[in-house]
Amino acid sequence: MEIILDRPRCEGHGLCEEVAPQLMHLDDDGELVLDVVHVDEGQLEAAKQAARVCPVAALRLA
Repeated sequence: MEIILDRPRCEGHGLCEEVAPQLMHLDDDGELVLDVVHVDEGQLEAAKQAARVCPVAALRLA
C-alpha cells in the first residue's frame, strides 16, 4: 500500500502525526512530510488511522 498526500488540501493539523509518528511528521513550517510512502503489513494499521483522523481528508491509501 502507498500513502498519498493531497498537499494543497493538508492544513497541518498534525493529528496524523500523532497517530503515526513512525510514518510522517510536520516540519518546522507545519508542512506534512511523509517519512514512509510504501507501507508494509506492520505499518498498515497506523497508516489507516492517520488517514481516518485527518479532518480535511488529505491522506488516502492506494
